[in-house]
Amino acid sequence: MPSVSSVEEASAALAEAYRERRTVRIGEDLTAHGLNRVLEHDPGDLTCTVEAGVRLSELRAVLGAAGQRLSLDPPGDPTVGALLAHNLSGPLRHRFGAPRDLVLGVTVVLADGTVANAGGKVVKNVAGYDLARLVCGSEGRLAFIVRASFRLHPLPKAARTLVVETEGTALVVSRLLRSQLQPSALDVLHPGRVAILFEGSPRAVEAQLAQAASLVGGTEAEEDVWEESRRRQALAAFRVHFAPRDLADALPSGGEAVIRPAAGVAYGLARITDDTPPGVRRLFDAIREQFDPAGVLT
Repeated sequence: MPSVSSVEEASAALAEAYRERRTVRIGEDLTAHGLNRVLEHDPGDLTCTVEAGVRLSELRAVLGAAGQRLSLDPPGDPTVGALLAHNLSGPLRHRFGAPRDLVLGVTVVLADGTVANAGGKVVKNVAGYDLARLVCGSEGRLAFIVRASFRLHPLPKAARTLVVETEGTALVVSRLLRSQLQPSALDVLHPGRVAILFEGSPRAVEAQLAQAASLVGGTEAEEDVWEESRRRQALAAFRVHFAPRDLADALPSGGEAVIRPAAGVAYGLARITDDTPPGVRRLFDAIREQFDPAGVLT
């Protein structure tokens, strides 16, 4: 199947596959590359609506001209559809969350070609489900995302980074999380470093940086430390989740890793088994059966 450039094309393509009982791999057999428009940007309401084929860099340029941003900074330059389907995030997840925390609504095409909308202007909803959040991380196995609306934030006037070199990573993180500080990002670059990003007005950033240095030490660093963090994330062979209180046990015994303590997620190079609980897998399979009983989406 080719790339589609309209909701109608996407609906027709999946309806045909459904009738013929053909499987479709979203992102391979069916892509949203032709759906590449920023449909609406309301600076006053701090919201935007975009098609799924828009690249994150393209959206940043449009929003940045108005002094705003979508506070998601994953590695690479994914499309909005991939951003949601894989629930991609980066260091800013510490303060602003993952895509499921910032998405306001979506338009999707279900496996049989049905167009469904959730959030905002609802034409048809899927009763019982928060569809906008449900498709985040679904990896194209529930529906084909064609459009999404997001909550935005103002661009910060200042941004500064503190890096703490330490063998007591868990203690440093604990002190920071228990403090009144409000960093935009807090990553553990394992082994031995904790990076903290402060954003806001110049005066507020200066005060928070000084308070953090007084609390845990460290030295100011350039913003390329965040590029290193995203690079490690992109090269990671695994992602595991843990309870934030269990950070000390989650630190790998060897090899580089990047860990986001507040989110309870770690990315590293050593391969491990899938940590998805069996109950979660059963729940996802049950939801998928409701959305795609014919098994069109793989």
